[in-house]
Amino acid sequence: MQDSLIGCYQAIEESSRKMLDAARMKDWESVVRYEGACAVLIEQLRLRAKSEALDLAARIEKTHIMQRILKNDAQIRYLAEPWLAQCEQHIEGSRLLH
Repeated sequence: MQDSLIGCYQAIEESSRKMLDAARMKDWESVVRYEGACAVLIEQLRLRAKSEALDLAARIEKTHIMQRILKNDAQIRYLAEPWLAQCEQHIEGSRLLH
């Protein structure tokens, strides 16, 4: 777990940045791995948020971090669309053969 609540947000942002870098390289296995890391970090954040509050400066920083995470997520989704469509076609083709 991170040293502070804001540290949890920063770790999630870092993982989302790594996901985006992997998506840009079309390294979908790494994207999935970093997505799993994000899920663990988000759960840690939820637990920590129950007992720790953010001061005003940290809440402002949290807002900026969340905006960057959402921007990364949008870019990852855009980059993943062709790959996901290809996966769907492959799955549909496999179903037709069975």
